[in-house]
Amino acid sequence: MDKDRIEGSMDQAKGAVKEGAGKLTGDKKMEAEGKADKASGKLQNAVGGLKDKLRGE
Repeated sequence: MDKDRIEGSMDQAKGAVKEGAGKLTGDKKMEAEGKADKASGKLQNAVGGLKDKLRGE
């Protein structure tokens, strides 16, 4: 498994927690940061998946 997939999954989880905390506390900035982290993590995970596919894993 490519390290980008692992890091991407961690970023998605971190973003989900951050987004939830932002919603819970009413902090729109934190909520937006969480959404951005989730989107970044999804992209990084997809890149890692593509690398795995190119390597035949």
